[in-house]
Amino acid sequence: MARIKALGFEIQQTARADVLVEEALKTSEIEGEKLNPDAVRSSVGRRLGLPGAGLKVVRDQKAEGLVEILLDATVQYSQKMTLERIWGWHAALFPTGYSGMVKISAGQWRDDVKGPMQVVSGPIGQETVHFEAPPAKKLDKEMETFISWINTEDQLDGILRAGLAHIWFVTIHPFDDGNGRIARTLTEILLARDEDNPKRFYSLSSQIMAERREYYEILKATQSGAGDITEWLKWFLECMNRAILNSDAVLKKVMNKAWFWHEFAQTRLNERQIKVINRLLDEGAGGFEGGLKNKKYMGIAHTSRATAQRELADLVNKGVLIKMPGGGRSAGYDLDWQKWSSSRA
Repeated sequence: MARIKALGFEIQQTARADVLVEEALKTSEIEGEKLNPDAVRSSVGRRLGLPGAGLKVVRDQKAEGLVEILLDATVQYSQKMTLERIWGWHAALFPTGYSGMVKISAGQWRDDVKGPMQVVSGPIGQETVHFEAPPAKKLDKEMETFISWINTEDQLDGILRAGLAHIWFVTIHPFDDGNGRIARTLTEILLARDEDNPKRFYSLSSQIMAERREYYEILKATQSGAGDITEWLKWFLECMNRAILNSDAVLKKVMNKAWFWHEFAQTRLNERQIKVINRLLDEGAGGFEGGLKNKKYMGIAHTSRATAQRELADLVNKGVLIKMPGGGRSAGYDLDWQKWSSSRA
């Protein structure tokens, strides 16, 4: 936090945006759904008012809804939780009322008309039931109790409250779909309350995604046990610790970008060139094997071969890129990391 504060407001906002984008992408990926990264970045940039956010507007209903939910949870963390707020989150997650090709009850509790809510695996007719959620008729009472607890202040440590809320909500499993994403959003709101800070500089969902198998195993073991959540909380605390430690990689990218664009602040580049340079900065030194080649530039910038060749040559002429040794006719390019690091020092 001290390092982030020392970087100034603009870089703090950039760091916050990068972490929010990562959180949105990973919390969906945990459930097997991949959002359009450009749509998520566009939505985050516009909502945070970042410079250049309107240069390329990519809209996607699901991305917009998820970013809106995460910002509501973290920015409005001090507001009381209500049934209507959770229903609103769920409706925003499923703006069409469908999960894939399946019609679901968006913005309302499941009704179990097709049978009990179960987590199963295995072929049809030979399924193994790993967990069965409480019946739909109990959801009103269960969720009223849960929300009342969320809104009650007690002496329990804030991180433990976040871990408890997570396992409690996914065990109630009140929706047809999206329970994991809502649970992780509730975790975000409780962590923001604990820190008394709307800005997130680490992504818990990124760490959960990295440990996805262990995440589901500990959920399964806890939900099929006798109600003892000690092992779940132990895993949650350790995962939180790893998420915070690993946030250094995200923040390093942000600081690298800040230093680089400070160095080339007066260099005139077009939107495609800026996008490619930011991709190089994200990848880090040696991120592209063999360097940035013409074909790779075409793919990132979505442009023709001739335009890619011309813009690569322009970047070399302006001292932004250097040509890598070897490569023959298929030249590779990269940032001059050594020279740039020396100028930073």
